Amino acid sequence: MLTLASRLRALDDAALRRAIEARMVSPTGIKDFFDLAEALLDPVAIQNALAHLDRSTLAVLAIAGEAPVSDDGASEESAGAALAGPVMAAADHADATAFAPTTAEIAARLSILGERAIPVVQVEAAATQLDSLLLAIYSDGRLKPYDAVSAHLASWPAQGLPSALMLASVAAPPSFAPPTDTDTAFTTNLAAERAFTAVSSLAELVSEISREPVHELSRGGLGLPDTKRLAAAAAVEVEAVPTLVALTARAELIAKELGYWRQTELGEAWLMGSTAHRWSTLAASWRASLPTDVLDILPAQAGVFWDGELRDFLGWLYPAGGTWLDDRVTAVQAEAEFIGITAHHTTSAAGGAVLAGAFDEAVAIMEGSLPAEVGAVYLQHDLSIVSPGPLAPSIDARLRALADVESRELASSYRITAASVNRALAGGETAETLLEFLRSISLTGIPQPLDYLIRESASRYGRVRVLPASAGDAPVQSVVRSDDPALLGTIEVDQTLTPLGLHRISSDRLGSRFPVDVVFWALSDSRYPVAAENEAGEIVHVRRIPLAQKAPVVASDPAVDLVERLRTSDGGEGKAAGAWLARQLDAAIRTKQTITVSIAMPGGVVVDYLLEPASVGGGRFRARDRRADIERTLPISSIVSISPAP
Repeated sequence: MLTLASRLRALDDAALRRAIEARMVSPTGIKDFFDLAEALLDPVAIQNALAHLDRSTLAVLAIAGEAPVSDDGASEESAGAALAGPVMAAADHADATAFAPTTAEIAARLSILGERAIPVVQVEAAATQLDSLLLAIYSDGRLKPYDAVSAHLASWPAQGLPSALMLASVAAPPSFAPPTDTDTAFTTNLAAERAFTAVSSLAELVSEISREPVHELSRGGLGLPDTKRLAAAAAVEVEAVPTLVALTARAELIAKELGYWRQTELGEAWLMGSTAHRWSTLAASWRASLPTDVLDILPAQAGVFWDGELRDFLGWLYPAGGTWLDDRVTAVQAEAEFIGITAHHTTSAAGGAVLAGAFDEAVAIMEGSLPAEVGAVYLQHDLSIVSPGPLAPSIDARLRALADVESRELASSYRITAASVNRALAGGETAETLLEFLRSISLTGIPQPLDYLIRESASRYGRVRVLPASAGDAPVQSVVRSDDPALLGTIEVDQTLTPLGLHRISSDRLGSRFPVDVVFWALSDSRYPVAAENEAGEIVHVRRIPLAQKAPVVASDPAVDLVERLRTSDGGEGKAAGAWLARQLDAAIRTKQTITVSIAMPGGVVVDYLLEPASVGGGRFRARDRRADIERTLPISSIVSISPAP
């Protein structure tokens, strides 16, 4: 442990932080570099690190640890005993690896065991990784695992895990068999069906959130009413809503702001894209979310059966992977199945392209398999609109501004009402632009009732205006005005508008303490022909729900905090040496071990005592002298070295 503690102290802050993060060290209970070294060499921590290493790297580590250790200082324990005074000198890598095998010797040994040539450069890469993970010391072309690591690896066969020989000699399972054309076509079509369903559900969820934000509970998660509303909009089970919200949030289509999930600017643009490009955004965010170790092991090849060939291969590649790897693959697989990366647990052609990072190719594959988008609809005399297939997103988005969605399937239906037309007019449309749009997409012309409704609504639109209050209108924030005294009087006494606190401020104006957007949408929901205008009297568009602004997430980094705490607690060479000596004495007291302690006497003479330590405190330690059979109290500062009794 001394060698590792000394090495940790010598690392710069960046390297130390990377090592702590890579080994996933919990900062709890770690006060100094000795605590950190002890935590890293704990059997559980070692096993956790080894579980994340592939077979070839483990084989290098195991073979390096099998090399004989000389009696004159190669092991860290003997080095620690001999160098207890100048404690930091023990971190010298050249000394620690003086008797360790070279990477060329390890490569030669692996080549013999595996019956195939192992290049030295492969071993060097593995040695560099092991060194960065603080499982071994790699210096001057020699690799020396820490003794605790080698001991743990030696215990593997008793735990049902492979020995060094098996790590080096057991061949990989057969390569993934290429799929047949029939299998590929089936998987591609099924994956496209999954992709279309996923994109449609998520688009409906984003649209619903843009209409009405969703509150995030203080304890996390969504309330049941919001969850049911989103489930109905997305046509999914209630249990699936948290997953869909997580997917859209990860793709940055929605974002949490002031405790509410809202649509983002990216989400607004995403709704206008084609189905294939919407899917590409989801697939890209899925791939970006994959941990590096998982992405590296997922083959970018169509036709791979995840529950068979892939898991067999992973079991061979990560022999100590255990549940962590299986859990990660299972979580990744569930999302992959949902968005069409896989179908029936088999990688689709588009999914293989996504895993390879070839998104243009993936989009092209999806475009050839997804249902064709249509650009025309049937306008009915009952003011309903029926689409004969999936509408182009740009047409669908504009229709949603003009009409209410009644059903969302491959063939969607909408219904136009006076309120929906007023909503479109409030969004900046006019009777002429609406009628021209409907003519451009209608297969049946424009029915007379629909033409009348739009023109009548447009003629009435703006009879009530909402505008910001002027300085002389204080303390009100907004003003409602109309040239129709009867209509203004109706608004004034409307009980549904009582919360706005509307009151007369002149013969043709009402005042409210609420801002323009609140008053505007309250009047619009009450079906008044209201328009918003600015100080110049120009009609302006009022967005009902503002887009969420993605704020940078500032989170505390436990690794950074731990490094700062270690540096603060470290008091230099003298303090570190004293801490190490105290650790050795404490260990001897706990185990009631007899040790040989070398004490520097006045005049420079060093005297060895065979002692059984009893207590440590105040810079001194009390021990039983086994040879003289007396009790001694000695200063810790005079200790030159400590070693186990012969």
